[in-house]
Amino acid sequence: MKLRGIELRRVSMPLVSPFRTSFGTQTERDILLLKAVTDDAEGWGECVALADPLYSAEYVESQADVLRRHLLPKLASPEGRAAIARSGAVAVAGLLHPFKGHRMAKAAMEMAILDAELRALGRSFARELGAVADRVPSGVSVGIHDSVPELLSVVGGYLDEGYVRIKLKIEPGWDVVPVAAVRERFGGDVLLQVDANTAYTLRDARHLAKLDEFDLLLIEQPLEEEDILGHAELAKQMATPICLDESIVSAQTAAAAITLGACQIINIKPGRVGGYLEARKIHDLAVATRVPVWCGGMLETGIGRAANLALAALPGFTLPGDVSASGRFYRTDVTEPIVMDDGHIAVPTGPGLGVTPIPELLDRFTTATEWIDF
Repeated sequence: MKLRGIELRRVSMPLVSPFRTSFGTQTERDILLLKAVTDDAEGWGECVALADPLYSAEYVESQADVLRRHLLPKLASPEGRAAIARSGAVAVAGLLHPFKGHRMAKAAMEMAILDAELRALGRSFARELGAVADRVPSGVSVGIHDSVPELLSVVGGYLDEGYVRIKLKIEPGWDVVPVAAVRERFGGDVLLQVDANTAYTLRDARHLAKLDEFDLLLIEQPLEEEDILGHAELAKQMATPICLDESIVSAQTAAAAITLGACQIINIKPGRVGGYLEARKIHDLAVATRVPVWCGGMLETGIGRAANLALAALPGFTLPGDVSASGRFYRTDVTEPIVMDDGHIAVPTGPGLGVTPIPELLDRFTTATEWIDF
């Protein structure tokens, strides 16, 4: 495969409604898209970094900068071009390994090249990753709201739409009461979990243990991402399973967390771990150690959403993920909308991602483009 160049494209996507978590409120997404152009096909990648370094150290501008200054020149070097020509997307992680961090930029780069490679070969992402399902159950992430009645109204609407699992964002002062209200209103049959996005410390263990009475699927990332030992201790003090998100940045960190007893469940986000091929490694590790996994979301467009569907169709993904319909976040997507049917979403089966940006929609949301010639 001969890589001719990469297009960096910034798009601004307004959200249907503000999305509030413990680290801030989003009203629109500033998204970096990558288009890999080869002699045989074009492929797309989506960088999931947020506008500010709040979820992680990475943010959109930093990822664009590191791609421009370091990652793309490495791929465009004689060594890089030869490795990609010989091995395709599999070579990307090794080529970029000397550059520390910036996993979201690396993931977007690998995704775009893998999409182009698979389109040329006529193979789907799902087939390449090892998917075993043709559709996956769809869960929805519900942000922090101004009042419990408002939250109940929103949750009721999502259940009416058919979502099979509800995830509530929580933070100190917004945890036990809203969770209790949702459980009381909608009953014990609703699959319910919570996500703290690192908002607590181990000193809150007794308070967090109050959530045990609500029969939650899990509590996601209650403590700081580096506090693996704290999570292991918290797991001893709570009946609710601990799920790690921000703490898991590679198969290596996943193995350490599992060994230390810091988690019973793992949320796999490909952008956070450096790409879909690394995400597959984490999945395989989890299957081998009998740890359930599910696919997290970062408010992706249809591009990233299609790739997440392929990943979520692997056999170890036994819990509903955050792969919701496009309409959960965007009135208009840059691809044909991802839609839900009877609580599930079909896994794309076409070559590569199985979806392609619609040019007029892409142009509508584009704020800047840059071509890097190889």
